[in-house]
Amino acid sequence: MAGRLIYLMGPSGSGKDSLLDAMREPWQARGGRIARRVITRSAEAVGEEAHAVTPERFARLEAQGAFAMSWRANGLAYGIPRELDDWLEAGQNVLVNGSRGYLPRARQRYPQMLAILLSVRPEVLRQRLLARGRETPEEIQQRLARSLELQAGFDEGQGEVLLLDNSAALAQTLERLLGLIGEPRPQTRS
Repeated sequence: MAGRLIYLMGPSGSGKDSLLDAMREPWQARGGRIARRVITRSAEAVGEEAHAVTPERFARLEAQGAFAMSWRANGLAYGIPRELDDWLEAGQNVLVNGSRGYLPRARQRYPQMLAILLSVRPEVLRQRLLARGRETPEEIQQRLARSLELQAGFDEGQGEVLLLDNSAALAQTLERLLGLIGEPRPQTRS
C-alpha cells in the first residue's frame, strides 16, 4: 500500500516553518514523515530546518538525480530528497514544504497527493515579513503582491487545493491541519 504525499505550500512568512515544527511530534506519532528540504541558503539563515548547500553543490546533486522534486524561487534553489519516494513506497505518508509555482509538476508526478495552501491575511503577512527582517520593504511589497496574485489563482479553482488560514494562533492551525490530513494509513510490513 502506497503512502500519500501531503504538499504544504504558502507565501513566505505565512508560518509554514512554524507549522511544520509544531506538526513534527503529532505527525510522527501517527507514523507520518516530514521531508527535510535542501536549500541554497546559508546554514546560519533563520528559517526552516533545512539542509543548506552551495548553489554549485545543489546543481551537482540535481544532476545526480538526488531529488524527487526540485525548483527555483526567490533567488534560491530547493530540493526534496528522493528518499521521499522510498517512504511513500513503504506506505508512509509524507509532509513536504512545497512551492506554489512547482505544484503542477508535483501533481503530475504524485497525482494522489493532497495539496494544502497555507494562507494569511495580507496585514498579518506584512507584519510577519517585517518582523523576520530578511527582506527590504520593496522585496516585502513584491512578496505581498505575488502572494495575492497566486491566492487569487487558487481561489478561482486552480486545481484541487485545500485552503488553510494561518492568520490566528498556531495551535488552531495545527489542529485544522491534522483534521485535513486525517489518520495516516497503517504501514504494511514485508
